[in-house]
Amino acid sequence: MFLDRDGTLIQEREYLSRPEQVVLLPGAGRALRGLRRAGFKLFIVSNQSGVGRGLFTLEDVARVHARLTEALAAEKARLERIYVAPEAPGAPSRGRKPLPQFLFDARDEFQLNLSQSYFIGDKLSDLQCGWNAGVKKSILVRTGYGREVEQRDGAQLAAAVVVEDLAAAADWILQTEAAEKSLAAR
Repeated sequence: MFLDRDGTLIQEREYLSRPEQVVLLPGAGRALRGLRRAGFKLFIVSNQSGVGRGLFTLEDVARVHARLTEALAAEKARLERIYVAPEAPGAPSRGRKPLPQFLFDARDEFQLNLSQSYFIGDKLSDLQCGWNAGVKKSILVRTGYGREVEQRDGAQLAAAVVVEDLAAAADWILQTEAAEKSLAAR
């Protein structure tokens, strides 16, 4: 299970660089707990172009992620790994979304089947990253920039699922997985 960070898991803040700015979106902790209970490993894949633009440092990003990890632990939720692409748009990058390299890295390190994985995000580049890696489904949440993306890029979303927020995405995934298991058992 791959997740965007800003606008998907935590409140969108332009160039978030301070730990005290980290605020989990409502229902995010519950959603991640439910996905982990269902057997999903959870990964964040995040473009952090503020580093490449000189607005903050990788150390600032690490402090933000330490705070995020604490906030999730308080909700009894946990991530396997956080992948960060610090490059500015247009700069050479091995993992800046929509490039799927971090999903391939996670696949190789954690023995994942990407065709049974999902990508949840609030931007078209999140969905494209999932599609480029061959995930089962890319899911757009309407939090963060998601509503804008839905209105502006609606024609490009035919292959995506669009839901209100991370909690709704988790519910959709768990219901879909349960229905598939039920059909396979017949």
